[in-house]
Amino acid sequence: MNYLVSLLKEIYIKRKLILDLAKADFKKRFVGSYFGIAWMFLQPIATVLVYFFVFQLGFKSVPPIAVFPYVLWLIPGIVPWFFISEVLNMGTNCLQEYNYLVKKVVFRVEILPFIKMLSCLMVHGIFAIIMFVVFLCYGFLPKASWFQIIYYTFAASMLSLAITYFTSAINVFFKDMAQIVGICLQFGMWMVPIMWAPEMFKNAPEWLPSVLKINPVYYIVAGYRDSMLYGNWVTERPTLGLYFWFVTIVLFLIGLKVFKKLRPHFSDVL
Repeated sequence: MNYLVSLLKEIYIKRKLILDLAKADFKKRFVGSYFGIAWMFLQPIATVLVYFFVFQLGFKSVPPIAVFPYVLWLIPGIVPWFFISEVLNMGTNCLQEYNYLVKKVVFRVEILPFIKMLSCLMVHGIFAIIMFVVFLCYGFLPKASWFQIIYYTFAASMLSLAITYFTSAINVFFKDMAQIVGICLQFGMWMVPIMWAPEMFKNAPEWLPSVLKINPVYYIVAGYRDSMLYGNWVTERPTLGLYFWFVTIVLFLIGLKVFKKLRPHFSDVL
């Protein structure tokens, strides 16, 4: 716990440096690219369109919520997933990417996963704005519940950061960790679920919804949809919320413990 408190103090003290590094990391992604920042939007938008045409037009699947178009049900689920998957993919390799900082004794390397998360958060903010615009274009008036997206974004940030501390530390010594994370994310998209729901299938077993809720990302995706579509408040899922934060805190403590234990050996390997 003392380790966590000292880390939080370090983040607060060096908040300007961290923000500057996060901005630099965000800009660095598009250096030398002809289309620049456009690539950040093209791939996710293409993904949304592919799943829309496959499920809505190809399979002619019944929307999980009959009164809403499938695309409006899909977007609030896939936007937080893009954020979480990007943090995990990029954060897992952050120590190798910033190895010149890892080798500096005066720099606290625990800040690096946090910097990656902030960089991805900037991208997520733009996607959240796009999500709001799409809903407005469909004739939805802004709801007070939309402000809950800030809370669920914070929840997604903490969960992804907790996992990243573990994966980034292990990846220094076990290079296959990045590939394992990528494979897990491919399965995870279908296990949340994001593109489908049990209500879409008549013969789905009754226990399936309960099993899906074991995945902590389910709470975030359901929260986005509650906020954007239903207008429900976070207090309407108290048990699921407590479970989510319990799992997140446990993962955070495990991730930080592993990171702290392996940290003295980072510079030797890198």
